[in-house]
Amino acid sequence: MEESVVAPAEPDRKEPKQENWQKRLFRDARDILYILAIFMLVYIFCFRTVVVVGDSMYDTLVDGDRLLLINNLLYWEPRQGDIVVASKDSFRDGECIIKRVIAKEGQKVDINFETGMVYVDGVALDEPYLHTATLNPEGVEFPVVVPEGCLFVLGDNRRVSQDSRSKSIGFIDEREILGKAIFLMIPGYDEEIGKVDFGRIGVIN
Repeated sequence: MEESVVAPAEPDRKEPKQENWQKRLFRDARDILYILAIFMLVYIFCFRTVVVVGDSMYDTLVDGDRLLLINNLLYWEPRQGDIVVASKDSFRDGECIIKRVIAKEGQKVDINFETGMVYVDGVALDEPYLHTATLNPEGVEFPVVVPEGCLFVLGDNRRVSQDSRSKSIGFIDEREILGKAIFLMIPGYDEEIGKVDFGRIGVIN
């Protein structure tokens, strides 16, 4: 007598549920919003942008250049040669000042206005970035010693720059520093060459 064998039934296999395209779109949009929010928070607290006004930093910076700064939240140790942006309430109602750091607290600055040489602690500075030499005094008598917590700053275009040589600006308190210029994002119109030089876009030295 033959015995019949009943094969066990295979368990039902559910097909993977395909994700609705609306849900996929919502999820992707949500992820993009999260990324943008994080980017905006980092930008707000760590960076800022400023526009150069005037020719005091020519030709390192041109009138109309748009710069990216490291915010003072991250930039707490200025160094000689840095290009910084500051705001002094006593100067043009807090208008931004863009200059180069020449000396820090405790350092002695002297300027020979006949030769245009700038000395820090008795050593003549090598300044390849200069557009015009330091030939014009602006009211401050030299030599000077930079006070505690302050910086001595000068523009790269010394003939037209109003900077720490002038009593209207003088020393910059480090608490007045808004940040350090690190990147040229959008170049301004250079009147000397008669065009916008997009080749200047990049890291600022």
